[in-house]
Amino acid sequence: MDFRLTEEESWGFIAQAQTGILTTLRRDGRPITLPVWHVAFGHRVYVRTPERTSKLARIRRDARASFLVESGQAWIDLIAVGFNGRAWIEDDQTVIAEAHRRLDEKYAAFEPPLDQLLPAVAAYYTSPKLIVALEPEGRLSTWNNRALLAPAQASG
Repeated sequence: MDFRLTEEESWGFIAQAQTGILTTLRRDGRPITLPVWHVAFGHRVYVRTPERTSKLARIRRDARASFLVESGQAWIDLIAVGFNGRAWIEDDQTVIAEAHRRLDEKYAAFEPPLDQLLPAVAAYYTSPKLIVALEPEGRLSTWNNRALLAPAQASG
């Protein structure tokens, strides 16, 4: 009985997920976890963030990070993929352009209405953005609870 996803299934699941959960480390080593919009390609995850955020300061100080996506409202529906790895501010201009393009495409319908936001919030959303890359170290942690059902239950 194997409830794990294959590597191909795992990266497909990461890519299609709406929101990822990114964990970085504070100066004192305590984790801080945030929801993020993301894209995945080349077995890496990419996140866009304003260039003046605490998230970037944490990554510059300590590259260790974790990332998780999950789906399912009941135990039987739970599918998840996570990894521990490292994060960095991407500097490859080709990758940066591709990440921005994919993020723009994936989240076009979800952007906030800038003309309705408070000026300080609108300024935050329109400020220059950097791309953070995340890469697993070791294998992905995956699970698919539907695979734990008896064959007749799993298909219906």
